[in-house]
Amino acid sequence: MSVIKLPLLYEGTKGDARLVTLFDSGANLSCINSSFVAQLGGAAAFSRVKRLGTASNGHFIEIKERITLDFFIHDILLSDEFLVVPNLSEEAIIGAATLQKWRIKLNFDHDTVDVDPKVAILQLKKGEALAALC
Repeated sequence: MSVIKLPLLYEGTKGDARLVTLFDSGANLSCINSSFVAQLGGAAAFSRVKRLGTASNGHFIEIKERITLDFFIHDILLSDEFLVVPNLSEEAIIGAATLQKWRIKLNFDHDTVDVDPKVAILQLKKGEALAALC
């Protein structure tokens, strides 16, 4: 099985960090190692502890916090919520939900990650803009 890992720049409310990131379409959600949260800042507690299943059959970990981070792929600014995972084996993991949200494509033949810059343009549609003003 091919694996893609790239160093990405992450920005939080307190600072930034360049983290080696695993792109994992088998992981539902994106995660970050808890050791980087103090540097990035802005973690928020869940109202209830989440039990997250792992690749080990019958093994669960408890997730108590999440953090919203900006991150860059090829100088394209993206943003998403990351689960804060204690003792995560990777520095960060980009999961399937983030891959789909930003239409990120993984090219395992060339070990590259592609994102269309047009997807990252933030915009309100005409009807949404009018509703926001009212």
